[in-house]
Amino acid sequence: MENNIESLENSIGYVFNNKQLLKTALTHTSYAYENRVKSYERLEYLGDSILEFISSKYLYENFENLTEGEMTKVRAYAVCEDSLYKIALMHNFGDFLYLGKSEKTTNTNKKAILADTVEAVIAAIYLDSDNIKVVQKFILDNIKEQIEFASKNIGKKDYKTVLQEKLQEHGEVQIKYNIIKEEGPDHDKKFTAEVECDGKKLATGEGRSKKSAEMEAARKAMKNLD
Repeated sequence: MENNIESLENSIGYVFNNKQLLKTALTHTSYAYENRVKSYERLEYLGDSILEFISSKYLYENFENLTEGEMTKVRAYAVCEDSLYKIALMHNFGDFLYLGKSEKTTNTNKKAILADTVEAVIAAIYLDSDNIKVVQKFILDNIKEQIEFASKNIGKKDYKTVLQEKLQEHGEVQIKYNIIKEEGPDHDKKFTAEVECDGKKLATGEGRSKKSAEMEAARKAMKNLD
């Protein structure tokens, strides 16, 4: 990691005074246990609170039209595991992770680990800079897009639910969604989903996430049925 730390710092837009803080933020418990060093767990705890505060403050100040419940939904989408995982991929956190031998062998939960490291890095930036505005910049640079997307989609029909209800009006049927195509780099993916009912293809849809692609496929299927 030491040889490439500058590339990581350039990517996240912050140069650490205390490089050890960044290293700890990327140290999984398996590595910490094997090497008797600190893991990112405590930093993750602090980072989670900072992330919630900054995202809540941003929503409160910039989305006066949203109710408390709507702001909660938008925030939940913007800081969920999937969103944090995408941030980690965008900055190549996986290339700098400190994993123990056992975790390297199984590597069954890398998505959750990478999401956790984002929160840990947030805390590390805050502690190193001692400046909430510095860490605020990192957070908003990385979640603004998710917030904008979620705020525009509140209240829209859940087409998957509507389609399921329509197809099951006269009894149980098997509805299945398949991701049939995945294109683009990790930070700019485009997915194509297909929805079928009892083995019969109904429609396909595209989206920037698997969920949005499935939703679009359901919307098109509803249109075809109508």
